[in-house]
Amino acid sequence: MTTEFSRLERLDTIGGEDRTVTITADANERAALAHRFDLVGVERLEGAFAVRRDPAGVLVRGTVRAAVVQACSVTGDPMPATIDEPVLLRFVAPGAGGDDEIELGSDSIDTVELEGGGVDLGEVAAETMALALDPFPRSPRAEAVLREAGVLSEEEAGPFGALAGLKAKLAAPKD
Repeated sequence: MTTEFSRLERLDTIGGEDRTVTITADANERAALAHRFDLVGVERLEGAFAVRRDPAGVLVRGTVRAAVVQACSVTGDPMPATIDEPVLLRFVAPGAGGDDEIELGSDSIDTVELEGGGVDLGEVAAETMALALDPFPRSPRAEAVLREAGVLSEEEAGPFGALAGLKAKLAAPKD
């Protein structure tokens, strides 16, 4: 599988001691990632990782930092966002992760199956960035645009919204 931002750390180069790996996406990779994740732009994407083998597989710890521009989900206005996300993953041999669904606690490590003879830190960074994004970014103009279109706010559409309207009608002076 080829990705827009591939930085493969081959398994035969990963030892039992932490090895620091830093990666940075170039302009072409950032443009391809913006297209993949439906972003206006990716201005910066970088990762700093410590990679090492452990008895269960390959452990990857680090941080992903990015600067992106998303489109407001209502107006389409550009919305700058910054990402600064910790990463803690364990890569295991195919089939070693099991098929059972388990509940992850706050101290649990996400497990990912190894593919292609190594760990793709570029894909780790890209997916971490995408998961950290606001799925429905709203610009300051969004509420006004929705109101003009006749969309009710959550408070107005909720179960007490109708009661608030009734209360206003009852409080109005009678002719």
